Amino acid sequence: MTRYLAPLLFGLIGAGILVGLGLWQMQRLEWKQAVLAEIESRISGAPEPLPTMIAPEEQRYQPVELDGEILPGEVRVLVSQKQIGAGYRIVSPFRTGDRLVLLDRGFTADAFKDAARRIGPAHVTGNLHWPDDRNSATPENDTKANIWFARDIGAMAETLGTEPLLVIARSVAPGDPNIDPLPVDTGGIPNDHLQYAITWFSLAVVWLIMTAYYIARLRKTGET
Repeated sequence: MTRYLAPLLFGLIGAGILVGLGLWQMQRLEWKQAVLAEIESRISGAPEPLPTMIAPEEQRYQPVELDGEILPGEVRVLVSQKQIGAGYRIVSPFRTGDRLVLLDRGFTADAFKDAARRIGPAHVTGNLHWPDDRNSATPENDTKANIWFARDIGAMAETLGTEPLLVIARSVAPGDPNIDPLPVDTGGIPNDHLQYAITWFSLAVVWLIMTAYYIARLRKTGET
């Protein structure tokens, strides 16, 4: 009987560790869901005035409602949309009161990249954002060809002569027929904790099965 004790303990301890990791991931899942719910609530909250002092962490996702004027000029940020393909985010200067800010108007398909844009008076609802588009694999922007690979707020503001403040539109009225808003949402925030938990629990089951198989082999060899 003692010959089975070591592999049994090894199996139970290993499975216990794997189950513990799975439970930890379930706790992380609950935490992440609460964070996402808070962000969603922030995104859809009551509009607030444009900040005079920029504090990205405090003002991220801040909802805004602006009346003003879309001015000529644009930056095109290369993106891709499912079932549509390649296209561009169109970022234009927007004047509201005595402020001049960046307005991410949304997506236009590659076929309409050179189309005339509607400019002039507009009512905008949207959210402030400081997107994390750039990583170590992101190419440098081709500003001469007006092909940007990331929404680099400082560089876009310098190019269009605005404040380094980006409003991502949820709606623009009147709209442009060739531009569909791409509003801020939580879709780009990873939440893989459930998959991780399932993986750890599955490994625990496999570990127990392997332990049982090993003990069965020990019994068989002992009987022979």
